[in-house]
Amino acid sequence: MIKEKKVFVIGAGIAGLTSAAILSKLGFSVTLIEAHKQSGGCAGTFKRNGYIFDVGATQVAGLESGGIHSKIFKFLEIEIPEASLLDPSCVVDLNDGSRPIKIWYERNKWISERKRQFPGSERFWNLCNLIHQSNWKFANNHPVIPIGNFWDFSQFINALNPQNLLTGFLLRSSMFDLLKICRSDQDERLIKFLNLQLKLYSQEDVYKTAALYGCTVLQMAQMPHGLWHLKDSMQALSSALEDSLKRTNAKILFNKKVDSLEYDSQNKLWRINSSNGNKVNEYYANDVIYSPPPQGLLNLLVDKKDNYFKFKNRLKNLPKPSGAVVFYSALKKENMMDISTNHYQFVSEEFGSLFISLSEQGDGRAPLGEITLIASIFTKTDEWFDLEKDQYSIKKNQYLIKISKALEEKFNISSDNWLHRELSTPRSFERWTNRPRGIVGGLGQNPEIFGLFGLSSRTPFEGLWLCGDSIYPGEGTAGVSQSALMVSQQILANNGMKILQL
Repeated sequence: MIKEKKVFVIGAGIAGLTSAAILSKLGFSVTLIEAHKQSGGCAGTFKRNGYIFDVGATQVAGLESGGIHSKIFKFLEIEIPEASLLDPSCVVDLNDGSRPIKIWYERNKWISERKRQFPGSERFWNLCNLIHQSNWKFANNHPVIPIGNFWDFSQFINALNPQNLLTGFLLRSSMFDLLKICRSDQDERLIKFLNLQLKLYSQEDVYKTAALYGCTVLQMAQMPHGLWHLKDSMQALSSALEDSLKRTNAKILFNKKVDSLEYDSQNKLWRINSSNGNKVNEYYANDVIYSPPPQGLLNLLVDKKDNYFKFKNRLKNLPKPSGAVVFYSALKKENMMDISTNHYQFVSEEFGSLFISLSEQGDGRAPLGEITLIASIFTKTDEWFDLEKDQYSIKKNQYLIKISKALEEKFNISSDNWLHRELSTPRSFERWTNRPRGIVGGLGQNPEIFGLFGLSSRTPFEGLWLCGDSIYPGEGTAGVSQSALMVSQQILANNGMKILQL
């Protein structure tokens, strides 16, 4: 019986919640464990002084009809959280004296905008659109990438369409290679814009972002897709998935940390040791889904066989992901200039760029007449973990002051207008999310690690699976949901069951 098949899911971020909800809905006996007191991970929230702040992610893709969240929520028979379409999804200010760039949802408005902003670049944008359309058809056929065995390969082949055979020639190309093909590689303003936007999604610049990945993320804000602002905070996504788990009687364990994973070859089961204070619990499962960054497995896998060493070496040699410094603040709406968007990105001499997220009136994040303002930058994690306690406190305070000043100058905010200010660093993210060294956003999507060349959800060990923002590829709630669906399909196939047709 399927109920006898036990699945243990580690991490209650969107990837872990989604994979647990899908498999529990299908009848598997599912236990979900989370080290923190609540779900959500980097797409969670926290409350402070009457305000609700989104921890990391502040926007959602995939809520539209046919989008990944929409399809999964329909299968789970739960309501999609209330959300408003972001239009423009973002305003990008290059700080060069020119008019900021508005990224519109409606296709013709976006075409007109980019023609004004980047004259002579239409060949590049048309090529991006062609690649994006090819990618989208491929993704909708639910491929398995990277490929781990023959079944994965068959799913990959079945997902291919004729366009993929053409765009496949660009598998090792970067976004800058596309610019060269289209003779736009000398357009410094276009490159500056692309660098800002691509860094948000791929953690790489135009020179290092894989072309097949970059073309898609650059167009997720346009119809028929779109980016969305959730009412009642990002936690609404996690809460809906939690409700699905409760309906199917899945177990959810909070405030429990996994200490070790060991395979019992005699009984063909995984043994999971978990602690909460001085209490240690032992669990057994046929399958384990690990949704945090895979680097966390380095301290969990206890077997000493050669294949474990090889796998750990692969994890050790993964490119170093970035961390984030995030400024959480609040002020009266009247003290913030109207920028007609929830998201604003601008060039900063001090930080390279700042990405701003604003709450909406009535969205539950701040009292009426007030708004929350979140500003984020990427950072190297070593810069924060290699500091002594006093050095860390000094540097953290310096960043708080510097970011405050940059925002005050950009948006004409008086230093007396702040109602609330605090800062999180990679150390904060490690404490909150249990992600090793507080890394965010998964692996940088360069041609060496993208797609077929990335880290597979199928590990070398029977019954141990990966999902999350280092898999599929792609970050964001849509990307990690794709990875959750993919690993669920693999477990179904592994058990001789028919895969889902969403």
